[in-house]
Amino acid sequence: MLRFLVPLGIFAALVAFLWVGLGKDPSLVPSPLIGKPAPAFRVVQLHDPNSQIGNADMLGKVWLLNVWASWCASCRHEHPLFMELARARLVPIYGLNYKDKREDGVNWLSQLGDPYVVSAFDADGRVGIDYGVYGVPETYVIDRQGIIRYKHVGPVTMEALQTKILPLVKELEKI
Repeated sequence: MLRFLVPLGIFAALVAFLWVGLGKDPSLVPSPLIGKPAPAFRVVQLHDPNSQIGNADMLGKVWLLNVWASWCASCRHEHPLFMELARARLVPIYGLNYKDKREDGVNWLSQLGDPYVVSAFDADGRVGIDYGVYGVPETYVIDRQGIIRYKHVGPVTMEALQTKILPLVKELEKI
């Protein structure tokens, strides 16, 4: 009888761990980069392969980095919100086109509108790896000194924008 109870107990423990793990929100995974300098990058621009963009170009201003791709359904979902935010000019938004084909990214922005000041082109995903991206979309708030202050995993919602991102941007602009 004991030989059946031990495997049953191990199975029950595994089910309990799985149940607890599946109940957690993956967007709450803390980034080890919060409070640290944003990883340096310098890559070509999506629209102009003869020009480059890097995070050093944004020093001195508070800005958002939105990691997106044309193949990302969640990016399409959050895109109208970024279009509204760009029209309101509350904070500059820079894009990081992640693991995409250049022509697909350019066409996507042509069809849906382009809320970005500039989009960096990260075809091989190296910049995304440095930023700890494990899925798109992801959005970062970066301060004037180039320090990552917040990371939003998944599509940005109006609630996240109003309760977390924009209040943080206002606070950082005062500093």
